[in-house]
Amino acid sequence: MRYDRHGFPIPTEFERPAASRDAADFGRVGPQMATLDRNDGVRDEGFDVGRSATVPAGRQRPGAWKRWLLLAVIFGGVVPAIVVPQVLPVLREVVVQWSLERAAECEARSDIAGAVADVSRAVRWFGDDADLLCMRAMLRLEERDATGCLQDAVRASEIAPTAVQPWRVRALVNVVLDDADAALAAADMVVNLSAPGDPDALNHRAYIRGLVGRDLPAALADIDRAIGATEESSPEMLDTRGFLMHLAGRHEEAVDQLNLAITGMQQNRRKLGLLAGRVDPVQLACRVRGLEHGMAVMLHHRAMACRAVGLEEQAKQDFEMAERKGFDPARGIF
Repeated sequence: MRYDRHGFPIPTEFERPAASRDAADFGRVGPQMATLDRNDGVRDEGFDVGRSATVPAGRQRPGAWKRWLLLAVIFGGVVPAIVVPQVLPVLREVVVQWSLERAAECEARSDIAGAVADVSRAVRWFGDDADLLCMRAMLRLEERDATGCLQDAVRASEIAPTAVQPWRVRALVNVVLDDADAALAAADMVVNLSAPGDPDALNHRAYIRGLVGRDLPAALADIDRAIGATEESSPEMLDTRGFLMHLAGRHEEAVDQLNLAITGMQQNRRKLGLLAGRVDPVQLACRVRGLEHGMAVMLHHRAMACRAVGLEEQAKQDFEMAERKGFDPARGIF
């Protein structure tokens, strides 16, 4: 195949000698429309039309018809074939980015169903991607679609076998599905796939062990090791330790740890408040929403520990506040 100076392909008929080209072009009209004469004219349904003959009104010369057909083929088939492969990646990127921005906006206003739909569009355009699937999985879990969440997390772990996040999600959703063995196995995978002694991985496994009520001594060892590996204990890690102490019957120690965790989370919330007007409001709203859910969990944990030591009024206040902030184990907020 040859191409002209504009990059369009030159059909093979154009490469033939003049005589054979004319024969081929006119002969393709069909036996009912025209046949070749020996003098290279065309006998068209009862009258002869030579090369120099006038074409009846309303009829185009076959050559002109051929050129229009060629242009239609070029612009209807060849140009898209050339342009689309170049444009499609850009279009895909635009659609995916727009979908994720819409998902963030939906999440910021607690429209989780809308966020799921937007991330699903991103998945359709981009294809299966571990990060996108994990994002949708967590949204589906919050939408109380634990089965869909697990499907996304399993697929993500198949796509990226050494990625940690899919196994973190699998551990959480299996807690919701009341499959303790699967939850613990996934938490072990998080530790195994992470760097040795990774604090976040140890904290995650410790918390999963606490949620399913198994291996509490090992869970406390995990969280102590995680906190010991950090210069400054995060509120989330202090919350895990306080929760595990409560489960182990060390209620007063648990209240102390949970007080520290809640104080740290309140400080983080105030810091976020200082960013208002200086960062993207949608991103800020999403971060605030996440902190509110974290605070809900901590308040619920402190309520359980307070009740265990007889601080019933404090426990009642914490339970009510936790519920207002969104504590809901069925949605993965635990």
